[in-house]
Amino acid sequence: MKDTFFKPSASLRNRIAPTEYLNKREGNLLWGEVHDPTAFRTGGVAGHAGLFSTADDLAVFARTLLNGGGFNGVRILNTQTVENMTIPQSPPGEIPLRGYGWNIDSPFSSNRWELSPVGSYYHTGFTGTAMWIDPVSGIYIIVLTNRVHPYGKGDAGPLRRQIIELVAEALGPLSEGNILVKRPLLSGYYSKNGKVQTGIDVLRAEKLAPLSNIRIGLITNHSGIDSTGRRTIDRLYNAKGIKLAAIFSPEHGLQGEADNKVASAAEPATGLPVYSLYGENLRPTKKMLKGLDALVFDIQDAGARFYTYITTMGYAMEAAAKEGIAFYVLDRPNPVTGAIVQGPVMDMDMKSFTGYFPLPARHGMTVGELAEMFNAELNIGVKLHVIKMNGYRRADWFDETGLPWINPSPNLRSLTETVLYSGVAMAEGANVSVGRGTNTPFELLGAPWINADELSAYLNARNIQGVKFAPAGFTPAGSIFKNDLCHGVKIILTDRQTLDSAALGIEIISALYKLYPKDFRLDNTLGLIGSRKVLQEIRDGLDPKIIELNWQGPLAQFLKLRSKYLLYQ
Repeated sequence: MKDTFFKPSASLRNRIAPTEYLNKREGNLLWGEVHDPTAFRTGGVAGHAGLFSTADDLAVFARTLLNGGGFNGVRILNTQTVENMTIPQSPPGEIPLRGYGWNIDSPFSSNRWELSPVGSYYHTGFTGTAMWIDPVSGIYIIVLTNRVHPYGKGDAGPLRRQIIELVAEALGPLSEGNILVKRPLLSGYYSKNGKVQTGIDVLRAEKLAPLSNIRIGLITNHSGIDSTGRRTIDRLYNAKGIKLAAIFSPEHGLQGEADNKVASAAEPATGLPVYSLYGENLRPTKKMLKGLDALVFDIQDAGARFYTYITTMGYAMEAAAKEGIAFYVLDRPNPVTGAIVQGPVMDMDMKSFTGYFPLPARHGMTVGELAEMFNAELNIGVKLHVIKMNGYRRADWFDETGLPWINPSPNLRSLTETVLYSGVAMAEGANVSVGRGTNTPFELLGAPWINADELSAYLNARNIQGVKFAPAGFTPAGSIFKNDLCHGVKIILTDRQTLDSAALGIEIISALYKLYPKDFRLDNTLGLIGSRKVLQEIRDGLDPKIIELNWQGPLAQFLKLRSKYLLYQ
């Protein structure tokens, strides 16, 4: 690097872009001196500002980092140093992610550039400069521009984004006809319309070959459809060389509409038996599995620990292992992203139908990844096959996948409600309504004994990122407090990127216990909170923000465990 230094000499002034006017009347430009006022006052040399360089020199720097700290046979930085610089070093849950000296392109950064792959790293300067590096593709982008010339009011953000988009475009189109192509700047494969291909779509593309010549049982519900809207049931039932012999349904039944126990029955279109796994039995029995060679799981999950579909999957894996039959998971997106992990980790000894594995409230995994984790960590030993998705990125919210929204269960009627679910649902074990029996479940919370104005004002004063609260009154048509007027709050999602939904749940529970200690049944929330320590901290009156900090240790341990089973970038 030949042209990189603090305090350049006057002879280099003609090569340096001026910044803004020091005095607009006199026309004096700041030229060849650091623009940052703090660095200027300290003599022009500082850790955060004052360095002058060229695109050529910065290209050498970028290539040195991409080479692990060496360039042209000379080692400048240790490989471990580069790794520490360019992987997240921020405390768990802190946004944006930062390494040592770099911002990390994180799946939940609100300012994430649209085409930056997760794992890339970048640095931007106040005057408009930017340097962006993708260690996967080896591509780097350097932007040396000057938004503050001459009056200090420019905006380089749109230019930076357009440059990245131009580079992505130059690397190749998203598709060529109907052929899937890989674009270096992005991880994964994308179809012609950008739609994610779920497990059943990938299986169809393989002409269902992995299931040929075997008798299978399908665990599914209304969410088990392919990209054309056709049911997985029909795809498998009508396929040559495949014998679909039985269907199994989870909580809410095959149609996803029941809110109580479901009986076994026959499937109308095929006449096949539908064995309910939310009735007399929660697990497939030996009799149900007789004659089957494999079980296939195709159900849309909601991304929360206490969503029972993943427990049904775990129970079915155990039953399949016991009978020596294979288990296939047709993977689907985590609707609230597979990148954000939040909340207290469930105590190991609290396993139940709403808590199959010690996960945090929001686990950030797909069902295929969970199946891999369950099988290995619980020593289930089933012959597991995960049919991975194509075109899926962990950062994707469901409405970014190109897939049609289908309510995964009767009371999750929108992505907004699903985002709120892993937090608001923590309270529903107690004597409060979370809006079941209304048109907006999990967007409402109340009880006859709550003062709506008081609770709303208290929660708003807590300044919980991503949500606001408004006083509300509602009368549920079902569930707890059926036909009783409830007073409480409407929960308004303002920024899903910054919301910590699990922390929201603890804030709500703590508020109810603080304001209404004689009415609110705190102990009944333990099952969904999942942590005795967290419950005791609420009882002791700890600030919810302190409680959240206290669960970061176990959460970090889970993140380390989780990393072994992630299937997507």
